[in-house]
Amino acid sequence: MESTETVLDVAELGRSYEKHRAVDGLSFQIRAGEILGLVGPNGAGKTTTLRTIAGVLPVKEGRVTIGGFDLARDEERAKRVMRWIPDDPQPFDSLTVHEHLEFTAALYGLADWRPRAEELLVRFELTEKKDAFGGELSRGMRQKLAFCCAWLAQPRLVLMDEPLSGLDPRGIRSAKHEIEALASTGTAVILSSHLLALIEELATRLLILDRGRNVFTGTLDEARERFREHAGSSLEEIFFAATGESGGSAKA
Repeated sequence: MESTETVLDVAELGRSYEKHRAVDGLSFQIRAGEILGLVGPNGAGKTTTLRTIAGVLPVKEGRVTIGGFDLARDEERAKRVMRWIPDDPQPFDSLTVHEHLEFTAALYGLADWRPRAEELLVRFELTEKKDAFGGELSRGMRQKLAFCCAWLAQPRLVLMDEPLSGLDPRGIRSAKHEIEALASTGTAVILSSHLLALIEELATRLLILDRGRNVFTGTLDEARERFREHAGSSLEEIFFAATGESGGSAKA
């Protein structure tokens, strides 16, 4: 359910580590209901960008606005409408799966959350693990728990960094369906992955980074038009053309 409402506005975002420019004047927007596929080579600045938007790293240069709230000046309200799923979520060792959902509900002041929590446990195949402690979960189960906690409050923005890497084929299929379903309710999603086929399948728009810069933003059809002289129709070929790669395996 895409709309014209801007959920995330990133303007001239920048970050340096010693002499390395990790993110350089990055600007882009994402609207409600969009799935933005974030791709780029290793070191392109994808994870730094996501961690900054999530508030894990402070905004040093530029501006990040989430749901109308400036992240640097109104951090609490900006974070309340956003959820972050890192590539390897680390739940609390001493809390059960169900207690993580209870904690999330208390943290965000959710009322009548239990029916939705139970529904999410079923959808992500965690019902049998609801009494398991966080420290007992496999990586795939940790990712499913992170999905449940993120989905519970129906956020306006969800950030995902390689969210399917620990899942088995059945879990991957289920997660892809749930990501599309979440976007259909109006939530904006940023999906970063080196699995270009996944991005090609799910993303409604692309953001290609190279050396910390935005080298392309738009739909896959617009990318095909932009790079038609140097690339074929697949996202992999577009990726190599956009980032100056001559071939080989796509990296992110």
